[in-house]
Amino acid sequence: MTSTMPSDPLPPGALRLYGIVAEFDNPVDLTAAARAASAAGYRRIEAYSPFPIEDLPAALGHPTTRLPWAVFVGGVLGAVGGYFLQYWTMAIDYPMNVGGRPLNSWPMFIPVTFECTILGAALVAVLGMLGRNGLPRPHHPLFGLERFERASLDRFFLCVMAGDSQFDRERTWAFLVGLNPRHVEEVPL
Repeated sequence: MTSTMPSDPLPPGALRLYGIVAEFDNPVDLTAAARAASAAGYRRIEAYSPFPIEDLPAALGHPTTRLPWAVFVGGVLGAVGGYFLQYWTMAIDYPMNVGGRPLNSWPMFIPVTFECTILGAALVAVLGMLGRNGLPRPHHPLFGLERFERASLDRFFLCVMAGDSQFDRERTWAFLVGLNPRHVEEVPL
């Protein structure tokens, strides 16, 4: 393990930190480190891995999302909107009696109603995902770390953000070093 903790404290405001990041070799160590960080009281922690890890969101303390309910509401609103748009145009705004059929012929409204359901749900899902993930984000402070390039290949990273209420530069550094990572490094903002 290598770590390069600056020995002399910097004057206030000299180096603004995003956080401190620890690099691990495998997903088991990353998940254990995330559990330990959460148990130690850190709440603003992020984990990065080259593939999804099933236990990691629970280890990080992430709550379940309400996005599925928002997608459901978007689908229902899309269906209702699509149906009433057709009803308004065919029965109220421009009624046309074709072949003696009723003006509100619901079977012919089904395809457009279905498509509007999918459209409403998909729009809410995409916008909700972008908002929940804080995207678009053209630059992230971790992109400046040379070792972070391996996050998409074969390395696993845990970052304790400086905005955490428990964050103390020396204590957090010592805590992360105590988790036996491959490398620990500060992330400038």
